[in-house]
Amino acid sequence: MAGGKQRRVNLALQGGGAHGAFTWGVLDRLLEDGRVYFDGVSGTSAGAMNAVVLANGLMSGGNDGARAALAAFWAAVAGSQPYKAAVPALDGENIALAPALKAMLRWTSYLSPGQLNPFDLNPLRDIVEAQIDFARLRTASPVRLFIAATHANSGKLRLFRQPELSADALLASACLPTIHRAVVIDGEPYWDGGFAANPAVFPLFYECDSRDILLVLLAPLKHKETPDSAAAIKDRVLELTFNSTFLREMRMFAHLREYVSRSWLPLGRFERRIVRSHFHVIEAEDLMCQLTTETKLTADMRFFEMLRDRGRERAQDWLQAHAEDVGRRSTVELSELFY
Repeated sequence: MAGGKQRRVNLALQGGGAHGAFTWGVLDRLLEDGRVYFDGVSGTSAGAMNAVVLANGLMSGGNDGARAALAAFWAAVAGSQPYKAAVPALDGENIALAPALKAMLRWTSYLSPGQLNPFDLNPLRDIVEAQIDFARLRTASPVRLFIAATHANSGKLRLFRQPELSADALLASACLPTIHRAVVIDGEPYWDGGFAANPAVFPLFYECDSRDILLVLLAPLKHKETPDSAAAIKDRVLELTFNSTFLREMRMFAHLREYVSRSWLPLGRFERRIVRSHFHVIEAEDLMCQLTTETKLTADMRFFEMLRDRGRERAQDWLQAHAEDVGRRSTVELSELFY
């Protein structure tokens, strides 16, 4: 562990399919450094996978156990996909899906998941059931967990906390409805949590002790170009759909902080909590803007390792600049990012 006092943070981990390997890298560097530790972790889709694998590793082996668990999870995902991606560049950046997988994805516009995959095969289920001790995690998780899923028939957010964790809950958070059947839990169907929260930030504010929230973002907050092809427009619409609830929630926090800061009245409990909350961001907007949407479905270890390394670099930059600010002040101005 690097020298200095340990400081506690909450983590908000976005979803983004294979791009979640960037978050793996961020977590790996934070765990290696050791100056911050985690109170609550909220995650959606790939962010949920990282959150639960992180908690499971911490539970069994501390920071080193969490780093090993995350590495094992992403290696298993890389080895699970029957269609291999072509990687023209050794750095893993210029990557494209194999023709067979592209053809399968085109069929999702015409066939339901039940027709495409009548036996409901899901290699990710095998991975999470083999690697995560859900029974123990439900009672002994070292961090508070908030896993987001979307109720398929109402659009309402469902948060699964650690006493409710199961393989089904985790898979529900990552259930893309064009590829996988809805995950049924207690008789109710659930889809990817990104439709309702990507991720949910409010439980970190209301239910955790730490006043610091570190957002690990995969979706760019702003693109430099407007899409003009049919495929690019469709991809952008999907991305905006997954980001809308998160942006709305963050705008709410920004408005509240600004409103409370202008008040001359004595502050109540809620207002004091707002004022004393600190926000931080680790993101890779420049990289994510360069990657095509289809790379979110790529299971290739070189691609994962490239993203992991970028995540480690961004986390190192943040630690060097802001580790000592945790518990003292925000290192990002919400109004500048989310207004």
